[in-house]
Amino acid sequence: MDELVQAWVDGWVVSRGAAPPVVEPWGCTIDMGQAHHVSRHVLGAVNDAVEEAAVRKVADAVTGAGVWLKVFTDPAVVGPWLGAGWWIDPEDGYLMSVPLTAAGDTSPPAGYRVRVWTAGGVTRMLVAAPDGSLAARGQVAPTGPTAVFDQIETTPAHRRRGLGSLVMRTLQHAAAGQGAETGVLGGTPAGRALYESLGWRVHALLTSAKFTGPEGTET
Repeated sequence: MDELVQAWVDGWVVSRGAAPPVVEPWGCTIDMGQAHHVSRHVLGAVNDAVEEAAVRKVADAVTGAGVWLKVFTDPAVVGPWLGAGWWIDPEDGYLMSVPLTAAGDTSPPAGYRVRVWTAGGVTRMLVAAPDGSLAARGQVAPTGPTAVFDQIETTPAHRRRGLGSLVMRTLQHAAAGQGAETGVLGGTPAGRALYESLGWRVHALLTSAKFTGPEGTET
């Protein structure tokens, strides 16, 4: 398995409280136990190393709704390999990484409140707005030399105020303080510009597909 994919799997499992991954010849399976996210199959190869035969074999074996497939290459390439019943996220995903160095300013804008706490191996951050509502949040799960950044969010009313950067810098500082040297995340198009402005680099595209049943479609 690609080293960065392995790091992402290891940290994501801790971040989401998922079952330990089951190693497969093509990657791994992670059980979640949720109605719309029963489990996920993660292919271990990236970019040109992703094999059509492997993707087809894994996808064709899925018969139950709520199973996800994660493949680290272009969705336009993966799409034709999937059979009926697979919904593909229309937004590209990105496997990204960054060297963890000393964070910059972690002071919130005037009126905002920050709370950072660690439980179960996951460090979480809340940025509360002046009225007490959620402004931004995120979490990071260090697993040795790497740390997975996850569920980074800024609510619409509080965007373009530097809160996303504040969350990332604060979590980066926390992860580095726990010994992590490399940050890893699965990013979206909305977050990519923020992450790249903070030094993150794209390692591979990420296809996210969900099996909705032979006759199902995503709504």
